[in-house]
Amino acid sequence: MSDILIDRAANGPMKGVATVTMNRGEVHNAFNEHVIADLTDAFRKLGQDSSVRAVLLRGAGKSFSAGADLGWMKKMAGYSHEENVQDAMGLATMLRTLDECPKPTVAVVQGPAFGGGVGLVAACDIAISADTASFALTEVRLGLIPAVISPYVIAAMGERACRRYFLTAERFSAAEALRLGLLHQTVKPEELDAAVEATLCNLLQCGPASQTAAKELIRAVARRPMSTDVMLDTAQRIARQRASDEGKEGVGAFLDKREPAWRS
Repeated sequence: MSDILIDRAANGPMKGVATVTMNRGEVHNAFNEHVIADLTDAFRKLGQDSSVRAVLLRGAGKSFSAGADLGWMKKMAGYSHEENVQDAMGLATMLRTLDECPKPTVAVVQGPAFGGGVGLVAACDIAISADTASFALTEVRLGLIPAVISPYVIAAMGERACRRYFLTAERFSAAEALRLGLLHQTVKPEELDAAVEATLCNLLQCGPASQTAAKELIRAVARRPMSTDVMLDTAQRIARQRASDEGKEGVGAFLDKREPAWRS
C-alpha cells in the first residue's frame, strides 16, 4: 500500500482538483524520509501540471499528521552532524516545494496535527479544520526544536504566539489555531467536506495564471518596508498581468458580461 495517494478529479465541478492524501493512518500519518521524498515529488509534479487547478492535502484516518515518525527519529539519533543536516534539508525542501507550489493549496485538517504536521498546515495557502482537531508543537518535549518548520509557522501564527507554543509544547484547540491565524476556518466535522468544496468553488472561479502571480506577489512584498523599489515592483507586476492573455480575457469577459474561458 502506498504511503501517499494522489487523486485527480477529471470531470465535474471539481475538475482540475488534485488530492494528496498521507496514507499512514495506522501511525497517525507520521512521516519519514520516504514519505517526505514522495510528498516533495507530488507537490512538484502537481505544481507543474497545467491541468491541475488546486491541490488538497489530507491525512487518512483520525489524524492529519503526527509529524516525524518514531522509527525515523530513532535512526536520526545515530546520524552524524552532516547526515542530520542532509536529512533535515529533505524536510526543508518538501515544505518549500509545498509553500511555493504555483497552484492554490488547501490543508484539510480532520484531526490532530502535531510537530511537523503543523508545519504542513502552515505551508498551505488555505487551512480548513474540523473544530474538534487539536494542535501542538511538541519538539521541545523531546529535547528538539521546530527548526525547519519555523519559517512557515511563525509566518502563520506570529512571533508572539510562537514564543508560547514553541516553548510549552502544550496542545491548543482548533478555535485557538483559528484565532492565531494558523487556520482560516473551522467547522463541525460533518461539515468539513462541504466547507472545502465551497472554498474550491471560489478558487476555480478565478484565473489560474493570476492566482500563481498573486502567490508570487505575496512572497515578493511580504515583510518588505514600503519603498520606491516596492512600488515599482508592484506596478510592473500588474502591468504584466494586464497585458497577459488571461488578464485580457478576464477584463473582456467582465465587460462583455460573459464567463471567462477558464470557467467554461
